[in-house]
Amino acid sequence: MKLTSYTNYAMRSLQLAALKSPNLVRVDDVARIHNLSRPHIMKIVHELGKAGYLETVRGRGGGFRLARPAGEIIVGDVVRITEGPLDVVECFNREKNTCPLIGVCVLSRKIQEATAAFMAVLDDLTIADISANKGQLMDRIAPLELPTTGQTS
Repeated sequence: MKLTSYTNYAMRSLQLAALKSPNLVRVDDVARIHNLSRPHIMKIVHELGKAGYLETVRGRGGGFRLARPAGEIIVGDVVRITEGPLDVVECFNREKNTCPLIGVCVLSRKIQEATAAFMAVLDDLTIADISANKGQLMDRIAPLELPTTGQTS
């Protein structure tokens, strides 16, 4: 099972918002800390805002923060939004399936079970859980938050 970078960036954005809560986080902060593309983070923050996970504040001094408590944001739900259907193999999608073994294939059933187990673990995980070791995470983030030479605060 492999998730896209888009989902990883979404998780990193939510995690940083949880760590900095209730303060605003800037898109530039996420991009700098995680060495990510600013336009990608902007797109992710926009999507997470539309989904009700982030509150966004426009303008100078703007940014984003969690729109609800971190303990109420289920990682599995976020994965479903950012990944869409987890059609690990072709036969998971009945409209696009061309496999003649559908319905009798043990491999297909086992892959479906594995996918369900994978999502069950993520459904039991919240943004609060992935931010619980705040001290350790902030220690790693602190040196990365320093502005690069030539920038002003």
